[in-house]
Amino acid sequence: MQYLTLPLFGEIETARSILLAGAGGGFDIFSGLPLYFCLRSLGKQVHLANLSFSLLPEATGRRLRPDLLEVTAATQSGRNYFPEKYLAQWFVTQGEQQPIYCFNRTGVQPLLQIYQTLVDLLQVDAIILIDGGTDSLMRGDEPGLGTPEEDIASLVAVHQLDLKTKLLVCLGFGVDTFHGVCQAYFLEAVSDLIARGGFLGTWSLSKDMPEVQRYREATETVLRAMPSHPSIVSTSILSALAGLFGDVQINPRTGGSKLFINVLMTLYWCFRVDPVAQRLLYLDEVLQTQTSGDITRALGHFRSKLPLKKAWIDLPM
Repeated sequence: MQYLTLPLFGEIETARSILLAGAGGGFDIFSGLPLYFCLRSLGKQVHLANLSFSLLPEATGRRLRPDLLEVTAATQSGRNYFPEKYLAQWFVTQGEQQPIYCFNRTGVQPLLQIYQTLVDLLQVDAIILIDGGTDSLMRGDEPGLGTPEEDIASLVAVHQLDLKTKLLVCLGFGVDTFHGVCQAYFLEAVSDLIARGGFLGTWSLSKDMPEVQRYREATETVLRAMPSHPSIVSTSILSALAGLFGDVQINPRTGGSKLFINVLMTLYWCFRVDPVAQRLLYLDEVLQTQTSGDITRALGHFRSKLPLKKAWIDLPM
């Protein structure tokens, strides 16, 4: 009997070495952990990387480039904010030595070189970018773009790689409303990507899945290690996975705002990278950027020239 098969797994069926990378910085890599555990159980070699908000120049570890650090459980830093280090330490408690390759916020061209270094070093034949949230699908003319600089740098850099399999996976539908993203335009983007052949389906995580239980354990361990830096995205997703609903406030950073925690936050949405990048209305403006500031200026310049931004749409549901 043949069962329904998720298209993502067809895309990576022949991949041997997969790089799972947090696209937008901070806790994005944590949103990829259920997928990491799943791919490992399938016998895949999976490497973890993250565009990092940690102060990498002062941290210890093997430097593959001046802007690329291999973070392990032994990495030292004088700052408390270092989710990648605490994640590596959690892996040790599980009997695993799993480094996380971390790189600084930068422009597209240096990030392209960073990814190429990892592809060559790890003999990667598939990259999966992970976005905690959905703002990576904003094309540029929406009323709000969320926090796009890091996601776009990762997306456009990987778009330029000469690699057959390049995917983007989003977890946390609705989370970015807190950052001004209109979710109606995310759904519009998905429809557009269906038409372009860039959508690879969606599927739900549930709290009973062993991969999700390990994801929860790892994330909660790291959150406890950094009590002054709770992740809005991660706490929202974990709340939804626990069955909470509505304006649930467990993160002090969201105080004064109204949240809508719900089951749609537990969905993985999967796309091919190239069609997503090709939708960007400002793709040409950011291709040659060298710094994160360059991306901010290019995006600001693009937005200032727009004759009209799209209006906010409340979902009719």
